Amino acid sequence: MTTLIATRAAGETLLKSFAPRMGRRYANGRNTDHGPGAHKAVSGLSPYIRRRLVLEQDAVALALASHGPEEAEKFIQEVIWRGYFKGWLERRPQVWASYRAGLEGDLAALTLDRRLRRDVERAINGQTGLACFDAWASELVETGYLHNHARMWFASIWIFTLGLPWRLGADFFYRHLLDGDAASNTLGWRWVAGLHTRGKPYPADAQNIATYTAGRFTPRPSDLAEVTQGLEATEPDGLPQVLPLRTFAAPQPGRPTALLITDEDCRVEDFNLGALDIRTTASLAGSVLRSPLAVSDLVAQFEADALADAARRLGASSVALQAADPEGLAKWAAAAGATQIATPYVTRGPLRDWLDEAAPALAKAGITLCEWRRDWDSAIWPHATAGFFKVKQAIPRILEQVLA
Repeated sequence: MTTLIATRAAGETLLKSFAPRMGRRYANGRNTDHGPGAHKAVSGLSPYIRRRLVLEQDAVALALASHGPEEAEKFIQEVIWRGYFKGWLERRPQVWASYRAGLEGDLAALTLDRRLRRDVERAINGQTGLACFDAWASELVETGYLHNHARMWFASIWIFTLGLPWRLGADFFYRHLLDGDAASNTLGWRWVAGLHTRGKPYPADAQNIATYTAGRFTPRPSDLAEVTQGLEATEPDGLPQVLPLRTFAAPQPGRPTALLITDEDCRVEDFNLGALDIRTTASLAGSVLRSPLAVSDLVAQFEADALADAARRLGASSVALQAADPEGLAKWAAAAGATQIATPYVTRGPLRDWLDEAAPALAKAGITLCEWRRDWDSAIWPHATAGFFKVKQAIPRILEQVLA
């Protein structure tokens, strides 16, 4: 994987260059992990789509125009998976709260359990002795990327072969993945563990690894645990209740406004900024919130560059804020005389938690946090209440709605 430039222009160039491979070549080759520098059958677009430097509907529209609905089906489904996971976590925010609380407990256990600490350190440093796993750990740390199939194998080995707490593995991914997303990461690990689709864990299989790494790795069956059941017994109450999508305030025209850019959505220019009385603009660096542990420099730099690019495209000077003291958000907006902060919708995750912590200070200052939600999300999220199949069935209607 080549070094990525975190700009909208670079993302759109990558999108166009991948267009010829969005059809049969993607469907036939997407499952094979050829290793660092050789990921040619997959797009590498996820860090851009994650920050909406590239829009999902643009990627899907290009795939349809280039290959038609039948040949582009797999590519389109993979793009929609990310929206499905985001919507699922929006509808079950209790799962995110449970993850964060459980991670705190797992990290506390590390300080008390020397053997667990040793085993986790070996895993994240690529020192387990299992060649495929160790190579993936190193690739993740060095590049900020892992092939999707490798992510599933890695998570399965972490949980079932090495017997390590799944949240610590999810945290390791989240700290290092350039495309790290609270919903996709948390629910992907839960899926492997048999907690998302309950009772159906994902087993890392030696022959499957050999086949889909094109023989780069050939683990023995005895190297990997036989997976007979997932971790569903750790959550005996099952999945929490599906909740309505949270309500939010839309920006009000004419009100003194503080415009906030986050790496949840770096295409702020897509919204109707001309209707707002914008007094100040700021970018908010929030990648540090991903974990109580140190977040990768690669992630922090990609975020910083994406935010700087977003601010440049707006053509206005901006303030660089850090997601530290939540009360600082109100102080920034109030200093400019703003009565509302406008920002693209922030989904469930660490930045949403931080904004919720800032709510009392905003209310005290008479400032309303307002959001824009994209039509893409509004089309997918109502269907994201169970497994992906429900969303898959709705794809023709979703595309008709957003691409019309």
